[in-house]
Amino acid sequence: MKKAGAKNLFQDLGFDGQESANLLIRSNLMMEITKFIEGKKMTQAKAARFFGVAQPRISDLMRGKIQMFTVDTLISMLAHAGVNVGIVLSKKKAA
Repeated sequence: MKKAGAKNLFQDLGFDGQESANLLIRSNLMMEITKFIEGKKMTQAKAARFFGVAQPRISDLMRGKIQMFTVDTLISMLAHAGVNVGIVLSKKKAA
């Protein structure tokens, strides 16, 4: 029987708790920006103008180059797109 993975793919890939949490947050934010761009049927050039960045930054985002983006940058981009970003805090369950 296959063992169920963690709720965080990055933990399954071997990243430690703090790093995997950060990667998961950035990944989710990047997916939302990508959905926004695709939903508006924007070219990368048009998206770059909209977000006020260079076209290669949009290319990096669309290709999932997670290491190129901070949480702050991604939240700013989503805010510019009119997307509200909320944070939910919870205590870690005891093992």
